[in-house]
Amino acid sequence: MARTTEALFRDDAYQRTAQAEVVSINDRGGILLDRTVFYATSGGQPGDTGTFEREGGGRIAIAATITGETKDEIIHVPASDQALPAVGERLKLLIDWERRHLLMRMHSACHLLTVVCPFPITGAAVAEDDSRVDFDIPDASFTKEDVTVRLMELVRADHPIFTRLITDEELAANPGLVKSKNVRPPVGTGKIRLVCIGGNGAIDSQPCGGTHVKSTGEVGEIHIGKIEKKGRENRRFRLRFGPMPAN
Repeated sequence: MARTTEALFRDDAYQRTAQAEVVSINDRGGILLDRTVFYATSGGQPGDTGTFEREGGGRIAIAATITGETKDEIIHVPASDQALPAVGERLKLLIDWERRHLLMRMHSACHLLTVVCPFPITGAAVAEDDSRVDFDIPDASFTKEDVTVRLMELVRADHPIFTRLITDEELAANPGLVKSKNVRPPVGTGKIRLVCIGGNGAIDSQPCGGTHVKSTGEVGEIHIGKIEKKGRENRRFRLRFGPMPAN
């Protein structure tokens, strides 16, 4: 039976630490808590790493965070040779904030890229320094220079980024909110989480369970490193931090 972990990051992506209680240790040594600030790998965004501090002064290094039987069951994977806590033990959780913030900035940049390139998404992967979004694009005229200029226009405009919930019925009535060609957000809970950009979501609104920065300005300098042809109509855009290198 899957356990439900209170995912504090869904309400506040900037919360770096929390107190939590161990509710279970699975057969692979994964640690399940009653609540967590650690994001679990999902939607192309990697899970958090960090540290658990024990009341007796010991520390447990967390090498990965993954989901279990459901996305509400969050499993913290200790690094090798770490002592495991006991069920019922209280821990202080500390995420690797520098890494998480890079992922938040990059994930938000990926959403901006889907605004600049409004085509069906065929794949995506978020990383700290080199992310990708794949599009089904019939038009091969996009250049990395042009896309970078349009991305930076959105960044410099400093649009707000926020989340809101809609119902399954509202999503069904607005199928254009889903940008992925092959993946649909989970339904059945009655609540779909949208990540919105701009006043009232005017720039973009799409289902997403990931963590994001509060405004496009916080993304910072970003550019398209390269555009790769992955099929007759499939193009892979690689996003990288910093200004575009001079050729």
